[in-house]
Amino acid sequence: MDIKPKKIKNNYETTFIVSGELTEQEHKDVSEKFLNIMKDADADILNVEQWGLRKLAYPINGKHNGHYTFVEFNSFGELIEKLEREFRYDERVIRFLTVRLDKHAVAYNIKRREQGFGMRQGLGAK
Repeated sequence: MDIKPKKIKNNYETTFIVSGELTEQEHKDVSEKFLNIMKDADADILNVEQWGLRKLAYPINGKHNGHYTFVEFNSFGELIEKLEREFRYDERVIRFLTVRLDKHAVAYNIKRREQGFGMRQGLGAK
């Protein structure tokens, strides 16, 4: 009897910073690129927040500003490796962080979404 392990989707959130030197349209194009990578890998995108252009806490590669994007999604673990590889190869991305959420963080994010926090400019959120 062949027993295959069941794959389950985990909850993740990722935040990435794109160079502040880009135009608003170029920033949207970069965000769409990464959202499409997630969708192509069968990820369920729960929330997308554009935090806008902000000053960095410290200069990174001589840059002082960056466009912040926050994405909550459900996905299989294989997507994370591919997504982070794409972040590293894209010169427009200054920094990124992807975190797997535990049940408490998921509950907090659900409550936060229900209150409408951050839902100003959702890109592709369901």
